[in-house]
Amino acid sequence: MKINYQETTSDLLKRINIHDQYGGKDIDKWMLSILPLTPGMRILDVACGTGKQCFSFFDALDGKCNITGGDVSKELLVQAEKENIRRKSTIRFMELNFNETFPFSDNEFDLISCCFAIYYAEDIEFTLKEIQRILKPGGCLFTTGPMPDNKLVFYDIIREATNNKPIPRMPGSSRYGSEILDAMKEIFSSVKIRVFKNPLTFTSPQPFLEYTRASLSEDRKLWGDFFNSKDDFEKIMQQIALVTKKRIDKDRKIVMTKVVGGFIATR
Repeated sequence: MKINYQETTSDLLKRINIHDQYGGKDIDKWMLSILPLTPGMRILDVACGTGKQCFSFFDALDGKCNITGGDVSKELLVQAEKENIRRKSTIRFMELNFNETFPFSDNEFDLISCCFAIYYAEDIEFTLKEIQRILKPGGCLFTTGPMPDNKLVFYDIIREATNNKPIPRMPGSSRYGSEILDAMKEIFSSVKIRVFKNPLTFTSPQPFLEYTRASLSEDRKLWGDFFNSKDDFEKIMQQIALVTKKRIDKDRKIVMTKVVGGFIATR
């Protein structure tokens, strides 16, 4: 299934920063708490983006590991390399497309992570089998993604602002906890499921609107059919702003709960 999608540095960092600033829980600490990290591991982070997960693993293991981060976006990799230099880390970053054969030998990695990305794979069986191939026996694949009940209030506000205009089918919430989980269970020897719930509390409209704009951005290509034009995008954002203000005036806050599934698959 071909998914027309791309991510820009500005949109990605905007959403990450809002998660960190307004969230009640720390997803990075949660990830580290459920993963079997040990010194000396060989780790591959697939669809690494700006390297956030790579740096988290590197810090947790005090640099006593071999980490590679791969992504299809050259723009995001440039940001990852800049941070790598700033930190004086020894992480290797490279171009990597999970829709193509991975340029690694069989049985090479102890842990492979793919956070908030696996559901964009065109052929999920192919991608998972490639990951299984390069994992060592007993090695783990760790993925994260949105569950079906993720940030329901976000979609409620958009529906109210647009008089129930149909929302495009999102690859994450529509594929991750169903099709992709089922494929992982078929391909790997075992799969553990962990759920992380993070309430983001907004007491003023601005950060919620910034998050919404970065999520609906036409640059990401996920909401393209939702808008007729750039002017239409701005008109809808104005309506969302009115609904957001109304809800905060009434309840003094908006609480948007991120519901993330963490799947740990063992080869």
